[in-house]
Amino acid sequence: MDAKADHSAEAEGLRLVRAFLSLPPDKRAEVIAFVEELVREQGRPEEGNEVSPR
Repeated sequence: MDAKADHSAEAEGLRLVRAFLSLPPDKRAEVIAFVEELVREQGRPEEGNEVSPR
């Protein structure tokens, strides 16, 4: 990745953080709960698939 792409990704991350912080506390809690659920779903193996050892 080149320097321009690094700056673009950094700027996008900062925009996301700024947007998150501008939310009211109840909406922030909803976002956090949603992200936690996504993480839990990613950690679960698909039905019929086995978890591969790391």
